[in-house]
Amino acid sequence: MIALPRTPSARLDGRRALVAGASSGIGLGCAVALAEAGAHVILAARTQAKLTGVAEAFAAEGWSCETACLDVADTAAVGETVGAIGPLDVLVNSAGLARHSSATETQPDDFDAVMAANLRGAYFLATATARGMIAAGKGGSIVTVSSQMGHVGGVDRAVYCASKHAVEGFTKAMAIEWGPHRIRVNTLCPTFIRTPLTEATFDDPERVRWIEGKIKLGRVGAVEDIMGATLFLASDLSALVTGTAILVDGGWTAG
Repeated sequence: MIALPRTPSARLDGRRALVAGASSGIGLGCAVALAEAGAHVILAARTQAKLTGVAEAFAAEGWSCETACLDVADTAAVGETVGAIGPLDVLVNSAGLARHSSATETQPDDFDAVMAANLRGAYFLATATARGMIAAGKGGSIVTVSSQMGHVGGVDRAVYCASKHAVEGFTKAMAIEWGPHRIRVNTLCPTFIRTPLTEATFDDPERVRWIEGKIKLGRVGAVEDIMGATLFLASDLSALVTGTAILVDGGWTAG
């Protein structure tokens, strides 16, 4: 009788996952994907009221969760919060922001705010998580929500692109450094996704036509489009995947 291989499990039962930026949009979708798979999810964001509402919705579904009010730009708070939570199995860092303008009009305050959240915040949240994993002698998965703009350029997006290209760089370096500890480090790179924070973009018909013209599948993304990729990177389905990017971009970067 031939011994047949078996597909690794997508289940996350018994695992603890922190999702930063979990109160809405992509972060909320990531948190739901992990909770549906059985993980205990720590929902983190800056606004406790929003987190409470999400936690109540999770409880109604029978999912296990808790909340942590956290601004990832506050490096000291990141270290304290992750230390208090204890060792994690999964981190999904979806917290971030964008302030778009032409490069010649970029203001230093806008540059600093974007880098504080997208780069510095993501970097130190990843290192705090890895430190706990290493101390506990356990492997894990660290996923940073980057962007297709971490692989290409875009008009009025010089600062945002800079932050996301930097995320792609530190992800590769961390994957090499933490591989011996069985910690996998990857990025998830969406195209334009409809969320409350992107509605202003989609209110401009000309901008929507441009976006749809660049996406080879001919439509913008929905939060549901990133949830399967999140589960893939968090679970044993991707047990040999590290130091890379999963592009959920409808073919944008292929062209």
